[in-house]
Amino acid sequence: MPKKKEDRRVKFTKMFLKESLIDLLEEKSIFKITIKEICENADINRATFYAHYSDQYHLLESIEEEYIEKILNTIDQDAIHADSTLNLVTDIVTFIYDNKKMSRILLSDRGDLQFQKRIMELVHDNILSKMKDVEPNSLEKTALISSFVISGCVGVIQNWFDSNLKSSPEEVSKIISDLASVTLNMIHLNKN
Repeated sequence: MPKKKEDRRVKFTKMFLKESLIDLLEEKSIFKITIKEICENADINRATFYAHYSDQYHLLESIEEEYIEKILNTIDQDAIHADSTLNLVTDIVTFIYDNKKMSRILLSDRGDLQFQKRIMELVHDNILSKMKDVEPNSLEKTALISSFVISGCVGVIQNWFDSNLKSSPEEVSKIISDLASVTLNMIHLNKN
């Protein structure tokens, strides 16, 4: 059954509520944010809030789901068009940069660890699906190495945020891509 198209007013209301929560998350943890604060910040009444979300956690989950959907769309587009890992990494890092306010909150060390774990698992699964064709006999080893590379990538991204995004998305992408390539080359050297 096709998904019903959302009314424009509903879209704007949800957008204001999401932006309000993101603004508040810059100042404090989700556990300290009230629905009253979200509504006041968005200039929307509580009844309207409850028409769309059950609580602040539901709103945050909605933001996270939208973010993941956009990352998956980026990965899917690159699966069709990209001819290198660097292109995929650049597109993801550019997405993070273009959505820096939300990314900083969702991917920082103050962010939801379960959400970050889901993002890492998505990328991990994507790497494994590509590597099973290249390294079909060493999937377990590939999974361990993939986890190592992804954790390093998250560290690079978090450090990038800590430095107030001084490097360009292209520079960060190159660093991540080079680190991943060095690790993958080490696998091939050890295999021979």
